Amino acid sequence: MRTTTRRSHRLLALAAVAALTTGVLAGCAGDSDDGDSSGSGNNSGGGKTTLTVGTFGVFGYKQAGLYDEYTKLHPDITIKENVTTRTDVYWPKVLTRLQAGSGTDDIQAIEVGNITEAVQTQGSKFVDLGKDVDKSQWLDWKNAQATTADGKLIGLGTDIGPMAICYRKDLFQKAGLETDRTKLAAQWKGDWNKYVDLGKQYMKKAPSGTKFVDSASSVYNAVLNGESERYYDKSGKVVWDKSSGVKNAWDVAMSVATSNMSAKLKQFDKPWDQGYANASFATVACPAWMIGYIQEKSGDAGKGKWDVAAAPTAGNWGGAFIGVPTAGKHQKEAIELAKWLTAPEQQAKVFAKQASFPSAPAAYSTLKPAPATTEFFSNAPITQIFSDAAKTIPAQVFGVKDQPINTALTDIGILQVEQKGKSPEQGWDAATNEIKDVLGQ
Repeated sequence: MRTTTRRSHRLLALAAVAALTTGVLAGCAGDSDDGDSSGSGNNSGGGKTTLTVGTFGVFGYKQAGLYDEYTKLHPDITIKENVTTRTDVYWPKVLTRLQAGSGTDDIQAIEVGNITEAVQTQGSKFVDLGKDVDKSQWLDWKNAQATTADGKLIGLGTDIGPMAICYRKDLFQKAGLETDRTKLAAQWKGDWNKYVDLGKQYMKKAPSGTKFVDSASSVYNAVLNGESERYYDKSGKVVWDKSSGVKNAWDVAMSVATSNMSAKLKQFDKPWDQGYANASFATVACPAWMIGYIQEKSGDAGKGKWDVAAAPTAGNWGGAFIGVPTAGKHQKEAIELAKWLTAPEQQAKVFAKQASFPSAPAAYSTLKPAPATTEFFSNAPITQIFSDAAKTIPAQVFGVKDQPINTALTDIGILQVEQKGKSPEQGWDAATNEIKDVLGQ
């Protein structure tokens, strides 16, 4: 999930209502950064064990009723979920608490962009879950991402982020564009530049107050997540500034940023959420985990107006893991909850609610989106679209600083161009300076 991502995450989804506390040493992880912690049960004790689950974005556990289901099966357990909207805010807090050995949640989510850092630098801070699960339940490459050099499995896979394009077919119709999802996908198949070209056509007859795409950063992430080369090579060397994948994604994003087709919204900020509600943009790069996010933020007004088409190229944006910190007070109970939440049956239930695509292949034959979801997205064959994308996702290498490098390029470099009118060269330079700081260069 999540991003996104989730996911995301991802977006994504991805990926969005409450946060961890800032009091690192207080040992209390129940407050939120936007006043909307959520969960099942309460935190009043009464002889029950309260497990806290720290996530970013919308993971779908609450929405799919999993917390309520689990506490009915385990009356001695209550669950409290702490959610932070953005992973770049969430993860630094988690790192600080892991290092302090205090203040972590009993279960902590880890975004795919942070999993390498967690594995390589925080492996000793998480319980080895490989001793308690049947690892064959998850995709091999998903397990590999969360496995340390000495064989510890520090996270159980939640979802992956096969990608599509979600679009407002009502806005497309008003702009005189094709609305059929299959024909539309054929127009941009194989080339994100064709997607940008369609955006130029859209803007010629765009309905008043609307843009073709939410942001250039969204397009950047979509393109990059379909590339085999990102920020690191197979040896673990940083190659972001020489990466062909980064160059291609940047060039496409600059085509968007320097045009009039972007709503110039920063993903997962409140104005972006409002953009869904106000139908201010016609398309968004849409990993599976973002289906639930769009449905939530668009509300009833978007029902039947959104549709889903295959993306120009297959890619994976987001996906996540959940791990159990060794600093947690209830490790045994947390391990059992983590196993249950990520079992194929539960992953299928989350998919049914919000289309977060499982990382457990055993769930695939049972995937059925909720009727409300398929109706919301104009009866699009969501399962088929995301399943087809998942089959051709390229293998990608992630590095220790993958997430902050990505944030520097999107939230500094691209935004300099898109929102402040800087040149692409100036945006690249701004991102470069930030990345040098991140890498200690």
